[in-house]
Amino acid sequence: MSNNQPQVLPVAEEQAGPCCPPLASAPLSEADALQGAAMFKALSDPVRLRLFSRIAAHPSGEACVCDISDVGVSQSTVSHHLKKLRDAGLLTSERRGTWIYHRVAPAALDGMRRMLDG
Repeated sequence: MSNNQPQVLPVAEEQAGPCCPPLASAPLSEADALQGAAMFKALSDPVRLRLFSRIAAHPSGEACVCDISDVGVSQSTVSHHLKKLRDAGLLTSERRGTWIYHRVAPAALDGMRRMLDG
């Protein structure tokens, strides 16, 4: 890969798709329950929830770690939390030069909304 092209960081394949039918529509399958639990587990940490919120609410739709890292923990801890959010399929990330830009995965909010709607 040349230095001019952005590097897209991997998302866990089993987590990357849209999540789960509505909870009130029918009992969840084992696979849907695992995927939903992974998403909500990733968001159950207050720092991760704040980071996710900052990225989702960022005016440009994406945020560099330099824009969102003031959440009261070290830079390495912020990176750890962002990786957990990526692994759960909630964020996508792209390296541009020395910075990594994060954005909410396209289906993440819709998947959570769909799961919680009746």
